[in-house]
Amino acid sequence: MLSKVYARIKKIFEKKRTFGNGIKIGRNVRVADDAKVEIRFGGSIEIGNGSEVLDGALVLTYGGNISIGVNCSINPYTIIYGHGNTRIGDNVLIAGHCMIIPNNHNYRNKNKLIWEQGNSSKGIAIGNDVWIGHGCSILDGVTIGDGAVIAAGSVVNKDVPPYAVYGGSPAKEISNRIPE
Repeated sequence: MLSKVYARIKKIFEKKRTFGNGIKIGRNVRVADDAKVEIRFGGSIEIGNGSEVLDGALVLTYGGNISIGVNCSINPYTIIYGHGNTRIGDNVLIAGHCMIIPNNHNYRNKNKLIWEQGNSSKGIAIGNDVWIGHGCSILDGVTIGDGAVIAAGSVVNKDVPPYAVYGGSPAKEISNRIPE
């Protein structure tokens, strides 16, 4: 009986590694059946060993590259876009319903419709050992340093230093972690 269960689990893991051109999935990666990991308009996706992309999460390139390190957890209904490139380090926990979107619409010209003005994309970089709480938005151009914690519901529009604890909208430093 156990050998049948093991064979079934192995088949699921093997199946999840074959997403198509431009997508590289490490070993022991779990991608929920209703999660989407897709190349859209070019780019690439790499997910490191032991990571998970859970129910309803979207990982979509939109022409950029997305790199997710080892032992990361992308929880339900989180959205990660790649427009200007998104890099997530190792051992990162991203709670449910977060949005990581390295893209902005241009809107300054009032004589043109917003959708006619194009976009700008700087990219997002998230360090190692970071925890991003439920319902956070990480905006274009932001770097979150190693060991940082982002409180639930925060909107991060500026860089976060290593080991800082940020919260609010816009997010500001509310504490910091002192490494042992």
